[in-house]
Amino acid sequence: MSETTTTPAESGRSRTGEDQPLVRAVNVMKSFHGNEVLKGIDLDVHRGEVVCLLGPSGSGKTTFLRCINQLETVDGGRIWVDGDLVGYREEGGHLHHLTDKQVASQRREIGMVFQRFNLFPHMTALENVMEAPVQVKGVARKTAKARAVELLEQVGLGDKPSSYPAQLSGGQQQRVAIARALAMDPKLMLFDEPTSALDPELVGEVLRVMRDLADQGMTMIVVTHEMSFAREVADHVVFMDGGVVVEEGKPKDVIGNPKHERTQSFLKRMRTEHDDNP
Repeated sequence: MSETTTTPAESGRSRTGEDQPLVRAVNVMKSFHGNEVLKGIDLDVHRGEVVCLLGPSGSGKTTFLRCINQLETVDGGRIWVDGDLVGYREEGGHLHHLTDKQVASQRREIGMVFQRFNLFPHMTALENVMEAPVQVKGVARKTAKARAVELLEQVGLGDKPSSYPAQLSGGQQQRVAIARALAMDPKLMLFDEPTSALDPELVGEVLRVMRDLADQGMTMIVVTHEMSFAREVADHVVFMDGGVVVEEGKPKDVIGNPKHERTQSFLKRMRTEHDDNP
């Protein structure tokens, strides 16, 4: 899928590792009906970093993303985004749930792109990108439209503003979904296997947009099975299994020279599947 082997360091992306993390997760736990899905996840993500979460289905990767964006509430531990405790306020050593309005305000700062595109089928690409800034942030329609045009150009769809989702390929729809998330000017972008629902020949066009975002310094947490993307674009790779972090580090270490047997077997299986489905 990849057209370049440029590493993050070679791309000239700015990394600010010495500052406070944009995202800090400490001992995050989550259960569903007694099943522990997250068993104490710790993770720091600094501004401008790209972190890729790898692991088999059911390892907790998507649940962790959803906890960051408050689509799920944590059962234990804490998550901060840009210094703000996610989903709660703390008073006198006790946590209190935020109101729905406060949660929505925090969520506006975080863009999320799902496996499925979730576009409004009755709206054009341009209208899909304009909708949230107008309805949620109260941006004037003229201003929102001008910004939406810019974003469609940015994701390579400047010629598709009047197209409805049904008239677009899966890759084009996913790029509209990325533009829609960017329209809210988020400080953090979350991607939940954004290419998994795409035909193989369409994967590259979405990954190119994500590479461009990384080069522009967007902070990103990406759940992916695209090993080439993780190897070339990520600053930090986290391998999860069974609700825990098994191994983490630089891509060259985790992907190129994994230490843990579970990581080794997962990557071997991924290589086998890729060889079987070129």
